[in-house]
Amino acid sequence: MDARRLPARHGVLWLLAGFALFRRHPPLMTALTFGYLLTVIVVNLIPKVGPFILPLLLPTLTVMLANGCRAIEQGGSFSSEMLGRGIGAQRVGLLRLGGLHLLGSSLLVLGASFLGDPVNLNDGISPEELVALAGDLAILLVLASPLLMAFWFAPLLTAWDGVGAAKSLFFSFVASWRNWKAFSMYGIAIVLVGAVLPGLILIIAGQISQSLLTILNTALRMLLIFVLAPTMVASVYLSYRDVFAAPVQADE
Repeated sequence: MDARRLPARHGVLWLLAGFALFRRHPPLMTALTFGYLLTVIVVNLIPKVGPFILPLLLPTLTVMLANGCRAIEQGGSFSSEMLGRGIGAQRVGLLRLGGLHLLGSSLLVLGASFLGDPVNLNDGISPEELVALAGDLAILLVLASPLLMAFWFAPLLTAWDGVGAAKSLFFSFVASWRNWKAFSMYGIAIVLVGAVLPGLILIIAGQISQSLLTILNTALRMLLIFVLAPTMVASVYLSYRDVFAAPVQADE
């Protein structure tokens, strides 16, 4: 697979293009996103086996999201066949990919278990505990990064390009590494839009009026859930399209 090396600005463009795709059909993008999140929550709540089943399903759920995003971009119609495109033919590869995801997630949880004890924020936190917590989060991010890089493109490479599970992980990791600048900008943009900017708005609102703070807090939460979440879902598909695939053409 030939992965393009994109400039750093594409990380921001993925988010902007994701918002543009969301604007083309907000109800469908919202339905796709919440359907995915609801499935994740329900499966994860299944006693004992839920956390083990979920990683097995995540590659297939990711492909369904991307199929929906591609249909919106192409102006195609929605159907169960459209959402399942590529899944039936590559179900074995996707299942193997899910198994590898389960293995990687288990190793990540095992690695995280060696970090410090959880901090109870309800009891307050000292500066020393805050520094330790920040260090643990940084270590966890470093441990999780290879897993995230390997699985970012892998489900779509398997479902749409017929790449085997192990090879798709390799190609995804290499493509993510080659585009680390774009992914860094993507992460920074999400942090700014999803945390820093809302935080600043709430701080300013709190200085003006408690009622204004309450109203804006509710409004920003709604925006993050109903706008930013679908935008991020669309941006995952768009990053694959930019790195691996040729520009799509609208259906005739």
